[in-house]
Amino acid sequence: MKKILFFIPNLSVGGAEKVLVNLVNNIDRKQFDITVQTLFPGGVNEQFLKEDIRYKACFKKTFKGNSQILKLFKPETLYKRFITEHFDIIISYLEGPTARIVAGCNDKDIKKICWIHCRFESPDTATIGFRNFAEAKELYSRFDNIVCVSKWVKNYFCQTMDYYGDIEVLYNTNETEEVYQKSFEPVEDVIFDNDCLNLCSVGKIAPIKGFDRLARIHKKLLNDGIKNKIYILGEGYQRDEITSYLKANGLEETFIFLGYHTNPYKYVSKCDLYVCSSISEGFSTAATEALIVGTPVCTVEVSGMKEMLGEHNEYGVVTDNNEEALYEGVKSLLKNPEQLAYYKKQAQIRGKYFSTENTVRAVEEMLNRV
Repeated sequence: MKKILFFIPNLSVGGAEKVLVNLVNNIDRKQFDITVQTLFPGGVNEQFLKEDIRYKACFKKTFKGNSQILKLFKPETLYKRFITEHFDIIISYLEGPTARIVAGCNDKDIKKICWIHCRFESPDTATIGFRNFAEAKELYSRFDNIVCVSKWVKNYFCQTMDYYGDIEVLYNTNETEEVYQKSFEPVEDVIFDNDCLNLCSVGKIAPIKGFDRLARIHKKLLNDGIKNKIYILGEGYQRDEITSYLKANGLEETFIFLGYHTNPYKYVSKCDLYVCSSISEGFSTAATEALIVGTPVCTVEVSGMKEMLGEHNEYGVVTDNNEEALYEGVKSLLKNPEQLAYYKKQAQIRGKYFSTENTVRAVEEMLNRV
């Protein structure tokens, strides 16, 4: 049995944190002994770890300036301080601080893997969590394998880091059966309007998710005479800013923040369209879950979307990553009921591709051969 450590900054609200919990909960316990370790405790996703998953945190609580303080110490020093057990494989499940720490392991008997979720489009992006780009490039080269969540992420990583080592693409794990079953639960706090089209999106309310431009698109659609409501599931610091825009334009009743929910699927499944307006993504968990529950997806082109929805929009609509293109894509779907119905059927077909069994098996095979 291989002893595996998954290391991540925290298990807070977020796509990577959620799919890590999905993954470790489903890995075969007969083959692998799993430990999850975080830098900081208290994340909302901790509660979803199965009881037989060992969990521990490096610190008792989060503190200000932690990323800068950690950079004061060498990776080797941090590794010896925080990784006190012997493991066969140690995985940094996010780029950045935990990758820097895991790279400090000098034991040749321990295999080191790093999961890359974000697009390394520039040296500045790649340097997050490291002292500088040169250090990041050198430390990433120490890993025995790099795993990327999409081909898009892989291509950017190789190009920016000038990387020629072992690297592969493994898609995120979703609890497909659980997501599907939970989607049938009743919604009691929202009355969906049958007299208009209901749209939704899920994610942290922060600039990178582009909900501000989605609010502007909503206004344009209403001005076009297309009756619609948009529901946002999530919390974040940009909510007040967007709310001010909604109030100034009389949109509070039609662009609605529902907050964070442990079961967003029951809302998504009852909407006519899922919209991803993000500036950047790794491989969107929320969009994948929309497919699983059979809700059509219209998205800007971010990492993984063409892999998910097809190069030629076979399973959903991918537009250029700008506000006007997304507006035109959403408008076209909302004005064409037959096309919307077609993509609902295609979503149901594509959702099966990202089954828990398929994605977990691919990870297990990688862990056995590394």
